[in-house]
Amino acid sequence: MHGLGIKLAIIPIVMMLCTCKAISNLHPLILVPGSGGNQLEARLTTDYKPLNLFCNRWYPISKDKEGWFRLWFDPSVLLTPFTKCFNQRMMLYYDRELDDYHNAPGVETRVPEFGSTESLLYLNPNLKQLTEYMAPLVEPLEGIGYVRGETLFGAPYDFRYGLAAEGHPSHVGSKFLQDLKDLIEKASASNGGKPVILLSHSLGGLYVLQLLNRNPPSWRQRFIKHFVALSAPWGGTVQEMLTFASGSSFGVPLVDPLLVRREQRSSESNLWLMPSPKLFGPGKVLVSTPKQAYSAHDIPQFLSDIGFPEGVIPYMSRILPLTEALTAPNVSVTCIIGTGVKTPETLFYGKAGFDEQPEVVYGDGDGTVNLGSLLALESLWADEKSQPLKVIKISGISHTSILEDNAALDEIVGEISSINSQAQSNVYFA
Repeated sequence: MHGLGIKLAIIPIVMMLCTCKAISNLHPLILVPGSGGNQLEARLTTDYKPLNLFCNRWYPISKDKEGWFRLWFDPSVLLTPFTKCFNQRMMLYYDRELDDYHNAPGVETRVPEFGSTESLLYLNPNLKQLTEYMAPLVEPLEGIGYVRGETLFGAPYDFRYGLAAEGHPSHVGSKFLQDLKDLIEKASASNGGKPVILLSHSLGGLYVLQLLNRNPPSWRQRFIKHFVALSAPWGGTVQEMLTFASGSSFGVPLVDPLLVRREQRSSESNLWLMPSPKLFGPGKVLVSTPKQAYSAHDIPQFLSDIGFPEGVIPYMSRILPLTEALTAPNVSVTCIIGTGVKTPETLFYGKAGFDEQPEVVYGDGDGTVNLGSLLALESLWADEKSQPLKVIKISGISHTSILEDNAALDEIVGEISSINSQAQSNVYFA
């Protein structure tokens, strides 16, 4: 289950009345979702070995003529026998020889409609009220003049995968960065050469920052107008340690956290979201047991002690160096975050161990990401004189409600409008 960046709950349909005037000469805008924030499809091959009768290749019945079906989000995941099927099909495996991750045997996956916002609006278009994601954000963007497929685009990706530090392969994540780069260039070209605004949510912000820093300054200057990051977990989250230790249903009813724990541990991107030692100091206890206290500097030991030793090598070699690479891209950046929502800060486990949910001490944040992580760029880039950085804090807004709350949407759309109004007299060349 992937909860960072998506909430599955019945959400009232709220019509937002936007008083902004439509803006002409808009910069193209690309939306980059968070973890779990777009649809995924799968297809089973003859190499697939079902766990049980429920997981046979006939399930689900609804497939297209080539055998593709919706893997995320499928409501049958809420039913225990099918939760196990979901886990098996969502699992990733780390190959030490190849130093990279791959799907479960016999499972092919794809991301539908790259370049379009369609797979970001709802995780399941047949369950719009239950799986609404970026639809409430897209509506007011259209209200100021954005048009899907012309000036407004989406960059969905396989959020189970992550990126790796320099010198390590990351086939799926690297392909997404290349696809996103190509989309940026095409969006710019189709809009008179105007540079692009990138608007990310959650994990998407980490991907965008990596994209910027993996391309030369000349490319950034030509193609990037502004980067707006919503709820970005720059330094990871304590919540992720809970997910690895005990599993998490992220508030989804009927789902046993222990049933989904193995799949959650297998996710490369979940390792990327572990608390960064760069931001959570060695003296800050994040997890406590009767025998051991763990800080962000003890994550390798923590992974081993919770029964996931296979995570230690990829964490140490691929992920840890990546978490330290929060380099200023010298592109204008705006961070919009929620604050004042109780957020897991320290986890206390008793004698029952990690199979039980812990006692939680809460601190400030957006309910998922700790405040220090949300504000990380302020301190890390404090001496970067050539790095424009603006931070907008919205009290009482959670990690996911930032995409649906009217006050938050006003701030986001207002910032996009402001960016578009800057230097309107500039001439852009294709």
